Amino acid sequence: MTDVSDLVLVFPDPPPPLLVRTLDLAGQQWKAVANAAVAMQGEPADGWLGAVVCAEDDPEGAFALCRSLRKGDARVESILLLVSGAQLHELEHRDDLFDDFCLSPFHPKEIEARFRHLLFRAGRGDSPELASYADLVLNFETYQAAIGGKPLDLTYMEYELLKFFLTHPGKVFTREQLLSRVWGYEYYGGARTVDVHVRRLRAKLGEEHANLIQTVRSVGYRFGQTRWPGSGGNQDADA
Repeated sequence: MTDVSDLVLVFPDPPPPLLVRTLDLAGQQWKAVANAAVAMQGEPADGWLGAVVCAEDDPEGAFALCRSLRKGDARVESILLLVSGAQLHELEHRDDLFDDFCLSPFHPKEIEARFRHLLFRAGRGDSPELASYADLVLNFETYQAAIGGKPLDLTYMEYELLKFFLTHPGKVFTREQLLSRVWGYEYYGGARTVDVHVRRLRAKLGEEHANLIQTVRSVGYRFGQTRWPGSGGNQDADA
């Protein structure tokens, strides 16, 4: 057995280049395996820290590996499955083979966040970092959000935008600033992208909390209340 602690099992061998870059940038030690037999032979003394199994190119091999890991042929705390949108139907009646799944192509930060959440849930990660504003709570480790104690079903970019707003309360940002700060300078979706995401966020926050994101006419958006008295923004429900 390999005497390496905190080693992540990765399938297939070789793994997708983007997955390799994501794990490397996260500082995660990993080892690619081609099948369950290799996973058993290369198992660290303390077991695998976790597994990231990509099912896109070899779904049968991926599910076979997951079944083997679940049977205990090799010790692993948590399994993150990567699938394409066209493979979603293949997950039916197989939810016992993995702990979480992510659609590919994926955003590297989403993979890192989901995997860290699995490790924390298994008692192998740090306690999550939380941030809140009024009834809204965000978990930066698990990419989860809740308002009034009720979970919000957010896409990755909806969460990123809400996180940016929450960490900059009372400040006004133009659509162009939000595009560059949240989506990145390389994103060319246009300012309308911001409006669409704001509208979706308001809908998911619910009527009672939709005004957390306020429209500042002819400028952009503000989250929460400004510190300056008498300067309430005009909210445009249509963004």
